[in-house]
Amino acid sequence: MQRRYWIKQLSSAALFCNPIIKFASSFSNDITLNKNLFGEGFVWGVSTAAVQIEGAASEEGKSKSIWDEFSVHKGNIKTNETPEKACDFYHLYKQDIALIKKLGFNNFRFSISWSRIFPDGFGYMNKSGIDYYNKVIDTCLESGITPWITLYHWDLPQALQNKGGWTNREILLWFSEYVNICANKFGDRVKNWMVLNEPLAFTSLGYLFGMHAPGMKGFKHFFPAVHHAALCQSLAGKILRDNVINANIGTTFSCAPIYANNENHKHHEAVKRYDAFVNRLFIEPALGLGYPINDLPLLKHVEKYLKNGDENKLAFDFDFIGIQNYTRYVVKENVLIPYLHGLRVPPKKLSNEITDMKWEIYPDGLYKILKQFSEYKGVKKIIITENGAAFNDVVDKGYIHDNLRIKYFNDYLAQVLKAKNEGVNVAGYFVWSLLDNFEWAEGYKPRFGLVYVDFKTQNRILKDSANWFADFLK
Repeated sequence: MQRRYWIKQLSSAALFCNPIIKFASSFSNDITLNKNLFGEGFVWGVSTAAVQIEGAASEEGKSKSIWDEFSVHKGNIKTNETPEKACDFYHLYKQDIALIKKLGFNNFRFSISWSRIFPDGFGYMNKSGIDYYNKVIDTCLESGITPWITLYHWDLPQALQNKGGWTNREILLWFSEYVNICANKFGDRVKNWMVLNEPLAFTSLGYLFGMHAPGMKGFKHFFPAVHHAALCQSLAGKILRDNVINANIGTTFSCAPIYANNENHKHHEAVKRYDAFVNRLFIEPALGLGYPINDLPLLKHVEKYLKNGDENKLAFDFDFIGIQNYTRYVVKENVLIPYLHGLRVPPKKLSNEITDMKWEIYPDGLYKILKQFSEYKGVKKIIITENGAAFNDVVDKGYIHDNLRIKYFNDYLAQVLKAKNEGVNVAGYFVWSLLDNFEWAEGYKPRFGLVYVDFKTQNRILKDSANWFADFLK
């Protein structure tokens, strides 16, 4: 019972219409927030993921991903929906890239569907999949938009999951072949790469808690998945470095600053354990620091899966680190909770507003996590590769007046600028997301997009937040 309770706690993983908006309270009221304050070289973009927007789940040679399989089983997705059609970006990519250009963003982050390239996960290469991504890349470049590719955004080919997926050390070979093909087929035009999207999220939610695809539960799955993902993170970086001229290589982490419930010393010990799990588990091996076992002894079980030489293979000199922040954790000690000996205070019990994902809105948390990651000696540059919010968007006479989202972006961007002005080398910001999309186990109900999608008609409507960004970026 205690173990189930711990798992539940851990995984509960006129106002603003003017385009020129005042800073958050930590800034002088006579300064306005605008693009120019971030500097000429600051990168502005929008983010997406293949499973969440592409659709065409079985077209032109694509095989099932773990999300195609996971979603068809009743109860895995809260709304019993699947990503089979999603936003139909597969067919509407020209229209959607035109929207990116219209809004003034000149960078587009999207992911490659592994099972669209290799239907069996390795071996036979699907030419139609290569051709499709070449068309997306070329359309971006013709539109003056720089493509940023994420190699793995959670959609493992089901054929590989049938062999154990991330728990099988053979994935080092499978992933290497996949990365090699992507680098050689797209690297002549794509220079900006992200290896993994949020490795803690897909290993914990997919291989520990069973809440995401492939739905596996237990530490016996989690620990090997963690180690193999950490090895693949550095392995792919080295492949990209060897095969892509002038590559700008990063990887992305879901991060949440951890706060103590009060000043009690015991709560601060719980903060250390949570921080080791949530924020340090993958960044520190990549920096050559190893797993943070001293602050979270639970992680010593990962060592069972290390082979000779693995310690040296974990590190890679990334050009940038992608930070993805939406909220914070407030924790308090509880010795009855296994392993972490603490639990998270439910966001609804805190004093701030929450989003439709039940996440607390806490802009200062983005500032804190930027400062925390900038303190690592090996982190050269930080790019915010995801930040955004889901709200209950309602179409009103053809418009979506999402003032809460505008306020969210304004307040979080103010904290980004604060960190930048204090010397943090934060060099870019990608909105999550361009489109309302398939939000994993939540289905299509949560809407994160700057662009509203009617999933029945595939009609797109620019929200007020999209127009706010268009003005901001002029």
